[in-house]
Amino acid sequence: MDDSGIVTIRDARLIFKNFEGRAGQFNQEGARNFCAVLEPELAERMVIDGWNVRYLEPREEGEERTPYLPVAVSFKNRPPRITILTSRARTNLDEGGVEILDWADISKVDIVVRAFEWHANGKGGIKAYLKTLFATLAEDDLEREYAINEVGD
Repeated sequence: MDDSGIVTIRDARLIFKNFEGRAGQFNQEGARNFCAVLEPELAERMVIDGWNVRYLEPREEGEERTPYLPVAVSFKNRPPRITILTSRARTNLDEGGVEILDWADISKVDIVVRAFEWHANGKGGIKAYLKTLFATLAEDDLEREYAINEVGD
């Protein structure tokens, strides 16, 4: 975490993915978001700084709570850079294609989030917005075998 309100999370584990922005029990229609599981040390620092860190309760007795960060994905003011990688291609996703990440089999993902400090009704905090995401898709043998070469290969 640096002083500019930018946090890089490498080898992130994404949970509660809703890049499509579908309505649900915990989501309004059109609100695109996901959550990133945090290492405990990073979570502690982010809590001290005022970030909206939340915790999953343990499933087994004796386990620790799992910290995670809700991350908003907005294309309104500062659209994020979202890139998926395969063995043959690198594809940038826009608002119309980002929902692929809801069901994609991701082998590795790195993200950068940007802090947005908010104040309302005497309360305040820091909300995380996605700035950058690079996701490497897991490919099976047939996907690699039948990959179409890009023009010029």
